[in-house]
Amino acid sequence: MKYYIVAGEASGDLHGSNLMKALHRVDAKAEIRFWGGDLMQATGGKLVKHYKERAFMGFIEVVMNLNKIFKDISFCKKDIENFKPDAIIFIDNSGFNLRIAKWAKQEGYRTNYYISPQVWASRASRVKAIKRDIDAMYVILPFVKPFYKKYGYEVTFVGHPLIDEITNREQVDEFKFRETHKLGNKPIIALLPGSRKQEITKMLSVMLNIADNYPRYQFIIAGAPSQDYSFYNTFIKSSNVKFISNKTYDLLSISTAALVTSGTATLETALFKVPQVVCYKGSNISYQIAKRIITLKFISLVNLVMDREVVTELIQNDFNKKRLKKELDNILNPETRKHLFLDYYELEKTLGGKGASEKTAKLIYESIKS
Repeated sequence: MKYYIVAGEASGDLHGSNLMKALHRVDAKAEIRFWGGDLMQATGGKLVKHYKERAFMGFIEVVMNLNKIFKDISFCKKDIENFKPDAIIFIDNSGFNLRIAKWAKQEGYRTNYYISPQVWASRASRVKAIKRDIDAMYVILPFVKPFYKKYGYEVTFVGHPLIDEITNREQVDEFKFRETHKLGNKPIIALLPGSRKQEITKMLSVMLNIADNYPRYQFIIAGAPSQDYSFYNTFIKSSNVKFISNKTYDLLSISTAALVTSGTATLETALFKVPQVVCYKGSNISYQIAKRIITLKFISLVNLVMDREVVTELIQNDFNKKRLKKELDNILNPETRKHLFLDYYELEKTLGGKGASEKTAKLIYESIKS
């Protein structure tokens, strides 16, 4: 069978790569063409366009790049026409993917969506277009299925692919890891400031402000594969800060605590059982717009899945040196940590166990055969 996959951002690349591996297992003759990143490219198939070429963050940045976005949409449609896939699989990235899906459905292509757009967070009116344009939706968060059911749309909850990604990974040797990266013996506080330059700039400067207040710990920046060390180095002013690129999971596996930018990383940190403070700060304009359209009580996936505050969220003006230090002190407290660990284990059970990629691949393959 021929599959055309459209993913954006680092998380889409990760989940897309695991789905591609699963598709190859269920369909020995799978031919895959895709928009994604390095991880998807490493599994085989043909990379059409890398997500780094179209990583726009926030309302203003999107508006400034509308011309490029529309050119990419036009190019994607032509590329699909030339490839003639048996199925198109969209992964998150709703602004781009829903436009392609509308066209694809009209053209008679079989449309699948893996990892739902966040219609449960804002602009629920998009559900109407999803019902019209998507043949099958596979969701990875348990609360999303009942959300869609309210609108008369049946979707399939397959579990969360991060469960497999984290439990199946090779265990890191902490002694060797510390020795390789010259980390010494101090307990580690991991800093996960995001993957885009725009968000890293806003997040990292505040995170690093408190490093000198914790001489008994060492702060380590988890560098995104999409950014060079030279960019991060402009923010590092303390000798208590180190940098490690593209080793986030290894770093989390030996960390005592973490300061994490809101996004998939909050869930990853929780699954590694690392106490965390969730942070987010956008431009004032983007924040004011988001505040008016987002209807959620929380921004972190941990709290959303649990439907209560498990981890502290510092958003916009609350994300400052004083509050960050207070909340980091709190998650370094043994009593707080005990409660967090219990909540994290409950979270993992709620996420539905292993095999998300495998289940999704089999369902898509069987839908084409039938």
